[in-house]
Amino acid sequence: MSQAARIICRNLERSIEAKNELLQNTETQAEFARAVDVVLNSYQQGGRLYVAGNGGSAADAQHLAAEFVSRLARDRAPLPAEALTTDSSIITAIGNDYGYDQIFSRQIAGKLTSNDVFLGITTSGNSPNIVKALQVCRERNIQSIVFTGHDGGKVREWSDICIIAPGKLTSQIQEVHLVLEHTLCECVEAALFDFEL
Repeated sequence: MSQAARIICRNLERSIEAKNELLQNTETQAEFARAVDVVLNSYQQGGRLYVAGNGGSAADAQHLAAEFVSRLARDRAPLPAEALTTDSSIITAIGNDYGYDQIFSRQIAGKLTSNDVFLGITTSGNSPNIVKALQVCRERNIQSIVFTGHDGGKVREWSDICIIAPGKLTSQIQEVHLVLEHTLCECVEAALFDFEL
């Protein structure tokens, strides 16, 4: 077996192990169901979903917003969602004037209402800009959800709903986050548009 084949087999085994751990964790599954209900209720009240993360989690935020606005798998009306990671002028202005740790919290203060939901994605659970974003959500009575990893980190203290993805490595956690993100969108669109699951 080549080195590349060994590495892909090892990585697949690690990914399967993390996903099997989630498959057995009924507490995390129940917390995820709560997250679905929060997002669904927000849409039913005319709210919007705002998502943020750093690095690969920033890409996940954009990916998830795209699934909501476009569609996941079936034709339907668009659902309002926005990744707070995409406007380089806003991000660099806030970063320059106030600090990188405020690039999401300041956008939340300027854009979100109490009908909206903020979803933060952080594999460590300790990203300062996600923590500050959650603090602003709490101050303004905005519902917050986090997808995180390891022991949950500092975001556990500040989020309304904290979903900890299993996995020892960042890559494993991100792979579970992607399953959570797709499933969140699938559940919400099925409920809103009466799709069969």
